Amino acid sequence: MTQATHPTLAQALVPTRSLTRDLALIAGGALVIALLSQIEIPLKPVPVTLQTLGVLLVGAALGWQRGAASLGTYLLAGAVGLPVFAGGAAGIAKFTGPTGGYLIGFLLAAALVGILVQRFALDRRIGGTALAMLLGNIIIYAVGLPWLSATTGLHGHALYTAGLTPFLLGDTLKLALAALLLPGAWSLAQKR
Repeated sequence: MTQATHPTLAQALVPTRSLTRDLALIAGGALVIALLSQIEIPLKPVPVTLQTLGVLLVGAALGWQRGAASLGTYLLAGAVGLPVFAGGAAGIAKFTGPTGGYLIGFLLAAALVGILVQRFALDRRIGGTALAMLLGNIIIYAVGLPWLSATTGLHGHALYTAGLTPFLLGDTLKLALAALLLPGAWSLAQKR
């Protein structure tokens, strides 16, 4: 899909390539997302969580292939009943309900952020990281909002009030945090 021209943060920190390393990174990424999903403000129909921060950081740190695999692992874990979704929720019904589009958008967003990092090294600087995170968030909303509309019947202003505006401040803060964390992690990795 994309030719990786820049190493990911995971590759810089753990350069020896092996199946064991890749599986550990994928599982670790899924675990990070699951843990951040439990930090929530329970709004209806879509809660506010730190989940998106995990999704975008995992995509950036692992790259598009391992990032997408990590999200696939997370989604599969939730689908089969492990309580990894927001608020400890689980089950296949989460994919057919109001949050299903956001969940699918997570996979696409992690892959996109991974591509941007591998192709353009956007995670090395604050501005580049912010841009990658913003584009990842746009993907999440581009999939999540139409799905929310289809499952709830909300349209126009009501749709944006339920599925977008409550999250903008939090997403901005998470974007700023990621824009500091990733370049900071790169700075530490380069000193190593």
